[in-house]
Amino acid sequence: MTDITPHGSQPAKLGHSPVADVPHALRVADTDPRAAKRAERQVASMFLLSMILVVAFIVSFIMIDKDTVVYIPVFGVVGLMTIMLGLTSGLSIFLIGAGAIQWAKKLMPDVEVVQMRHEMTSPADATAEAAANYERGKDESGFARYPIIRRTLIGAMALFPIPAVFLLRDLWSGGESGIESPDEILSHTLWRENMHILVAETGQKIRPEDLPVGGLVSAVPANLAEEQERAGNQDALGKAAIILVRMEPSEIVAQQGDGWDYQGIVAYSKICTHVGCPIALYEQRTHHLLCPCHQSTFDLANAGAVVFGPAARNMPQLPITVDNEGYLVATADFAQPVGPSFWERG
Repeated sequence: MTDITPHGSQPAKLGHSPVADVPHALRVADTDPRAAKRAERQVASMFLLSMILVVAFIVSFIMIDKDTVVYIPVFGVVGLMTIMLGLTSGLSIFLIGAGAIQWAKKLMPDVEVVQMRHEMTSPADATAEAAANYERGKDESGFARYPIIRRTLIGAMALFPIPAVFLLRDLWSGGESGIESPDEILSHTLWRENMHILVAETGQKIRPEDLPVGGLVSAVPANLAEEQERAGNQDALGKAAIILVRMEPSEIVAQQGDGWDYQGIVAYSKICTHVGCPIALYEQRTHHLLCPCHQSTFDLANAGAVVFGPAARNMPQLPITVDNEGYLVATADFAQPVGPSFWERG
């Protein structure tokens, strides 16, 4: 029998409950060395399998084409890489936790201790006693007694951060890898010279006389629907969405290029430069555009400059004019990348 007497506690014995005067049921692993050895192998197997899954994560990330898809009932068509990365990383984390729980339930001491109340001030020998308790706890945990568990746990924890490192690969510039950096991806949109501007809700072309002073229209490029059908997603909309606002030409203080408005109509990206929220809250009197997410405020009469909030960059402006039929068109793409700021932007 083993006495366990923490500071300020009543003594407890293995196999006896101090909480109630009833026998404490011993676990099989406490009385059967073969059961204890079997539990040890189970825990080590979980840690070892966690390591194997991390390797499988890396292999999946490198070998599976990101465009490969599979059909799964209920979920439909999903990316194979997404499924494999989720399964391998999720199961790897689960097995570390499950192994630790199995270790605690089957192999660590199973005793009950009543902790008595005492004054907050520790006695003079508390530090020494705490150190002794730590050493005893380390011994009781079996960390030194079960080398196969110790080694596999260390291995699993050492490999655990690797998937995060591989995922970060998508965040840096492509360089020789050929992967576009975020700056390159966001530096070009569907807008081109003579690209018609359409009302986002109806898909109709816009004439200057359709937009009164103080009015605002959410708009998209004419080739958006075609691009979305080709790509099978709405990524292009996330970059190309704009707002058109009309003000008196005399109220325009500055623009991001010469002659970028048309009769007081200015076009700006609809995507906030803070974290990318869509914006359409416009105050006619001040010409301020307010982001509803974090209250970044932009002055559309002054080159989309930030006047309040956490945003660090002006709203990108789209140069516009009219075609031979009098419809509003873009004259070029945005002069700066759209969307939120990140470390690659000066």
